[in-house]
Amino acid sequence: MNLPPLPAAAPGPAFVHAHSPAPRWQDGAAACARTIAESGIGANLGFVYVTDTHAEDLQAIVDLLRARSGVAHWVGTVGIGVCSTGIEYLDQPGIVTLAGAFPEDGFRLLPAMLEPSALPEGLYACGAQDANLAVLHGDPSSRQLLDLIRGVSQRVSSGFVIGGLTSSRSAVWQVADGLSVGGLSGVLFGENVSVLTRLSQGCVPIGPRHRVTEYHRNVAMALDGKPALEVFDADVGQRLAGDYRQAAAEVFAAITVRGSDTGDYMVRNLVGIDPQQQWVAVGDWLEPGSELMFCRRDAKSATEDLERVLVEAREAIGGVPRGGLYFSCLGRGESLFGPGSLELGLIARHLGEFPLAGFFGNGEVSHDRLYGYTGVLLLFP
Repeated sequence: MNLPPLPAAAPGPAFVHAHSPAPRWQDGAAACARTIAESGIGANLGFVYVTDTHAEDLQAIVDLLRARSGVAHWVGTVGIGVCSTGIEYLDQPGIVTLAGAFPEDGFRLLPAMLEPSALPEGLYACGAQDANLAVLHGDPSSRQLLDLIRGVSQRVSSGFVIGGLTSSRSAVWQVADGLSVGGLSGVLFGENVSVLTRLSQGCVPIGPRHRVTEYHRNVAMALDGKPALEVFDADVGQRLAGDYRQAAAEVFAAITVRGSDTGDYMVRNLVGIDPQQQWVAVGDWLEPGSELMFCRRDAKSATEDLERVLVEAREAIGGVPRGGLYFSCLGRGESLFGPGSLELGLIARHLGEFPLAGFFGNGEVSHDRLYGYTGVLLLFP
C-alpha cells in the first residue's frame, strides 16, 4: 500500500520520546533523561515502561528520570516487552519513555486503588473541568480489577478508559509518581487535552454469532439449542474438528459485547473441550443472553485488522500525531507479526514517525472492558 505523506502535527502540547536497550538501568535511564532534558519542550508529565529485567530497579529509574529530565510527574509499569517508535524490546533490557508538555490543569495523577470503595462519588476533575479520559495500568492478579476499571469509566465524562495490565516474571510495579502493587493506577486527562483512541482485535470470525442457550460458569453446554461442540465442529471445519489439540491453538472464543453498535467482542482462550458431554469451556464467565462466536487469529488477519484501524486513525487526524501510547498483548508482537518490530513498524508506516511509548501486557483496557490479544492505541492529535 503506497501512502502519501501526512501533514506535520498541528500546534498543541509538545512530546518527546526516548528509549534504550542498555543492559545497565543506570545507563538506559540516564540516556532517556538526557534526551528529554535536551528537547527543551518543558515537559511536565512522563510515561515510563521497563522490561522485567529492570523491574526491581523501577523506583531508582523513576527517581533518576525525575531528577535529570526535569519532568516532575511519572506514570507507567513493567512489561515482558516494551515498545517505542518503530521498535520493540522483548525478553531483553529495555526502557522506553514519552514526555509531554500538557496544560497544568490538563491532567491529574490517579494513585493506586485496591478496591472500588476508593472511588469518589462523582466525576473526577482536572482543575476546574471534568476529567475526560483515563490511562490505566493494572495488576492482572487483582480480583476486583474489572470493577475498578468500570468504576473509573463511570467517573470520567466520556466514559472511556484505556491502558494495559502489567506483565512481569518478577516485580509487578505500577508507577503513579510513587510505586504500588495491586489494583490499578494511572493518569486522568481533562477535556482540554485532545485525544483519539482505537482498538485492533486482530481476529477474524469463522462462523456466525451463536446464542448461549445452556451454560455453567465458563462452560458453554448448548449454543442455539444444539450441543456446543456440534456447533463448534461445524464452524471450524473438518480439519480442526478432528484435532481438538490443534484447534485450541488456532481458534478462540469471542464473546460479543451487548449493546455495541460496532459489533465489538472480547476474545478469550478455549480452555477445554469435552467430547463426551459435547461441551466447550472458554476463558471467561458466561452470562444469561450471552452471544459467542469462534474466530481465528494469525499474522495475516492481525495485520489486516491493524492496518484497517490505522487507516481510520490516519483519516480522522489528517496529520502526523504529536504523540501516542500503545498497549499490545504479549500474544502479539514478535510471536504473531514476526521478528523485526513489524507491529510497531506498521504504526510508523501509516501514521508517520512520532513520539510513542508502550508495552506488551497481560490484558488490554479499552472503554470499560478488559480485552485480550488486542492492540490499544491512544493518539494526541
